[in-house]
Amino acid sequence: MPPLPGRKPTSVDASPADPAGLAAVLGPAGIENTPRYLRVGDGYAATLIVTGYPAEVGPAWLDPLLAWPGRLDVVVYIDPLTPQTAAAQLRRQRARLESNRRADAEKGRLSDPVADAAAGDAAELADRIARGHSKLFRVGLYLCVHATTLDDLDDAVAHVRATAASLLLDTQPATWRQLQGWTTTLPLVTDGLGMRRVMDTDAIASAFPLASADLPAPLPGQPGDTGGMLYGLNPASNGIVWWDRWAQHNANSVVLARSGAGKSYFVKLEVLRSLADGVHVAVIDPDNEYIRLADAVGGVTIALGVGGVRLNPLDIPPGDRRPQGRTHRALFLHTLIAVLLGQQPPPSERAALDKAINDAYDQAGISNDPDTWRRQAPLLRDVTAALTDQRTDAADTLAARLTPWTTGSFRDLFDGPTTTVPSGQLVCWSTRHLADELRAPGMLLALDAIWREVDTPAIRTAQTPRRLVVVDEAWTLLRDGEGARFLARLAKSARKRRAGLAVITQDVGDLLGSELGQVVIANAATQVLLRQAPQAIDVIADVFGLTAGEARVLLAAGRGEGLLISGTHRVGFQAVASPQEHRLCIGDLEVPDDE
Repeated sequence: MPPLPGRKPTSVDASPADPAGLAAVLGPAGIENTPRYLRVGDGYAATLIVTGYPAEVGPAWLDPLLAWPGRLDVVVYIDPLTPQTAAAQLRRQRARLESNRRADAEKGRLSDPVADAAAGDAAELADRIARGHSKLFRVGLYLCVHATTLDDLDDAVAHVRATAASLLLDTQPATWRQLQGWTTTLPLVTDGLGMRRVMDTDAIASAFPLASADLPAPLPGQPGDTGGMLYGLNPASNGIVWWDRWAQHNANSVVLARSGAGKSYFVKLEVLRSLADGVHVAVIDPDNEYIRLADAVGGVTIALGVGGVRLNPLDIPPGDRRPQGRTHRALFLHTLIAVLLGQQPPPSERAALDKAINDAYDQAGISNDPDTWRRQAPLLRDVTAALTDQRTDAADTLAARLTPWTTGSFRDLFDGPTTTVPSGQLVCWSTRHLADELRAPGMLLALDAIWREVDTPAIRTAQTPRRLVVVDEAWTLLRDGEGARFLARLAKSARKRRAGLAVITQDVGDLLGSELGQVVIANAATQVLLRQAPQAIDVIADVFGLTAGEARVLLAAGRGEGLLISGTHRVGFQAVASPQEHRLCIGDLEVPDDE
């Protein structure tokens, strides 16, 4: 068939506001009409007509077609029927079905289950329309598939028909009517095919994708997000999952997953992309998983437990000019000693400890005057000596209990002034070299050192860098009451300091099984769930309000697949990385031998 003539040149005075001028500007250069397809400009198009529908449909039943990974125009024509017309059509349909049923009964035939079901549905629909609970509409559903070549068009049409068939939708090509089909799918409000089906209100309402698998876009008139980063791809829609933790109510997050689910890989990806966004990141790393990443980007690694590396918990930040700075250090030492001992000391020992801390500061010449805070701070052994000088049973008992950390086997971490001052955009605190008995105290000391830098009350402006504090394997702290309490306080106060706290753990019970763990979750606007163990899925589903389908997805999720939850928003994602990012984020055992 010869191609239709191309568009005619327009005069210089043609206005785009005029219909003819608009068609000349936006219309294709030419259209070739064939029985199976149209050649529109440089591309090809084919129209499909939906001729059959399932008996029942679920919510957003058109969503698989709307999310089809290609160029597909889904067009729905809806014309309401007047109540009188709807009632007349239903009466005729019910009469036909009843006549067939009676004819079968007179001839002794078995009843047709399909006809019986249709008669029941028609009676129920007539009752809803009579009561004003529903209306009838004439609906036409058309699909226009686009491709750049004929081979691609054939493949795309076959794929779209298979997708429609999975929804129990019957489709037929608009053979010999491709031009009418194409114009029908244009925004011209002209149905040139006229293939309609009567539907009620519920069927039409459920067709609209009110429950999308993707995160909601900004409302009309609202500006789009200017920040954020790529979290991955949505397996359900092939869309991009783009998330900005800093645009939420707070920048805190929790990442829960069983061992081997890819949580460290996902967190390292976020750390890399946060660094590129100008965020300052501090990581508490129990297993040296972030060392290679820190070396690659020029970060600083502080290995606690290595000879010569010490942290003095009594140091007062030099930039802190608050009059209660010394009091804050004394209160933190109470928390640290409770973690060292594994329990809160009895009241008499806490009173003796408080007096010993103040005496140690006084002997070092440090008072509540900020000008004295640049002097050398006392050490933990000085506090123990002050306890001994009190000559009371409670003080002597506490001094004896602190002996392993002052003069015994665990003294190296506290036996001297602080040797390393963290600085840089990425600081990695490694606790792998610490003994198991010092893991929780070491993580608490590192977290305190990070927080002292965040909490120093310098003048905060829009140029103050955002800070992300990552606590990996947080179960080490959460299983200790005082450590969990300290982590919960940081989760509550991070937002006011332009900071975010990211808690990562594989031991779900330690986080969900305590009130303090629930506080950490409640103060995390971003919640990421990766693959979960069957033993923990019931608790997680109850805490996060998961549906049965979401719980099954988490049980069968692959590595790096998970669910992003924030308030009422939730979306599935698969973490994706560039080759360079992938090499930095995989575990050390997965690195090729030639690298």
